[in-house]
Amino acid sequence: MKNPVPVPIQHPEYRYPPSRNPYSEKLKKAPGVVLSDNETETLRGRWKLERRGLLHVEIGCNAGHVVTEWAAQEPEDLFVGIDWKFKAIHRAFEKAYKRGLKNLHLLRAHADRLPFMFGKGEIDRLYLFFPDPWAKKSQLKNRYITAEKLRMIAELMPVGAIFQIKTDHPGYFEWMQEHVARVPELWKVTFKTDDLHAGNPEAHKLTFPAVTCFEKLFIKDKIAIHRMDLERI
Repeated sequence: MKNPVPVPIQHPEYRYPPSRNPYSEKLKKAPGVVLSDNETETLRGRWKLERRGLLHVEIGCNAGHVVTEWAAQEPEDLFVGIDWKFKAIHRAFEKAYKRGLKNLHLLRAHADRLPFMFGKGEIDRLYLFFPDPWAKKSQLKNRYITAEKLRMIAELMPVGAIFQIKTDHPGYFEWMQEHVARVPELWKVTFKTDDLHAGNPEAHKLTFPAVTCFEKLFIKDKIAIHRMDLERI
């Protein structure tokens, strides 16, 4: 997932600027399934009013390869895929529409606006797969996982909720662990590995939703996948 420079989250009056991206207009033809920009903040606190299952949210869903499969496999739960790229969300919509999925919503939005898209304790499962590592020293401030963000996310998830993270970048994974350690009152690490697919000779055969598009490439190139599961406490 490649993120833009983050948008400040503590601005309730923030409005997305108009876009000339051709896919911006295409997304307007899929109301209800797709919400874009300012519309993504209109259902805060109301996502589960008509559904009893869990609310799953994938940050950086790309073209929806994983989240559409989840939605198809778990029809009782509600799934939300978020990405900042217009074209990616449109491609995800095409997949969902073709499969007739009724339990999936797609949001073209910045992940830093999460507290304005979801209410307190509303997200049961959160996923962040292969976020931009912002590897240069001058870019570290842009990393999504920080102690501050973990505090913000904790407000949106009830006790027992799970936040699953994957990355191919060992430096960022070490950074994540350091920041998780700063908020021990909010998060408990329930699973952690530096090489998720070690010892699996069939890893190259894995497909969606067990792996993402990036992950399939990393496995092919023998790049270790780091994963950490956090439980809200």
